[in-house]
Amino acid sequence: MIKVIAFDADDTLWVNEPYFQETEYKLCALLEDYLPHHAVERELLKSEIANLKLYGYGIKAFILSMIETAIRVSEGRAPITIVQQIMDFGKEMLQKPVELLEGIEDTLEALKGDYRLVVATKGDLLDQERKLKKSGLEHYFHHIEIMSDKQEADYLKLIRHLDIKPEEFLMIGNSLKSDVLPVLAIGGHGIHIPYHITWEIERVDVQVEHENFRQCATIREVLPFFMQ
Repeated sequence: MIKVIAFDADDTLWVNEPYFQETEYKLCALLEDYLPHHAVERELLKSEIANLKLYGYGIKAFILSMIETAIRVSEGRAPITIVQQIMDFGKEMLQKPVELLEGIEDTLEALKGDYRLVVATKGDLLDQERKLKKSGLEHYFHHIEIMSDKQEADYLKLIRHLDIKPEEFLMIGNSLKSDVLPVLAIGGHGIHIPYHITWEIERVDVQVEHENFRQCATIREVLPFFMQ
């Protein structure tokens, strides 16, 4: 029944969230004269949530939220050098190497002949294109979809573009909230592969019981589902 297998990118194909956490720690250290670490973390999360509709997802949105947080927690007293340091943090993130997660390439190689493979990911267009190119995985994919969000309507739009039915679509990703639940809701299939670090905004506390849902510990555990 399944014709298209879509993969999330960040923390499904390659490492991503640890770089954000490392940078968040640097920001907390940078602003420790104004607030303790845990309070800066809380204020940064507030900024990120408030800015999602304006800036979307990705490193550039993260930079803007960090700058806004620095201005707020310092009550406008932070020197311009702090803003420059935050921008440098962001540039460092944008230049990070792309580290593939274990088993990804073997899995794509095993699936590519029998299914259309797709990347369906959120984030900044330029940055995601950069990572995909540096990953060396681009040739495995029939289509690349860099989405502004991952709601039911976004997946339906992608499915129409691929000219398939929802029940012919399978999404694999590390986020229940973005990669699995919306797809199950429209009649598709979802495989959740948890990553050891999850962005706070992507966390949901639910037990998924659905005939189209599977959970795997690693990407290699996906293959037996297609060999039954």
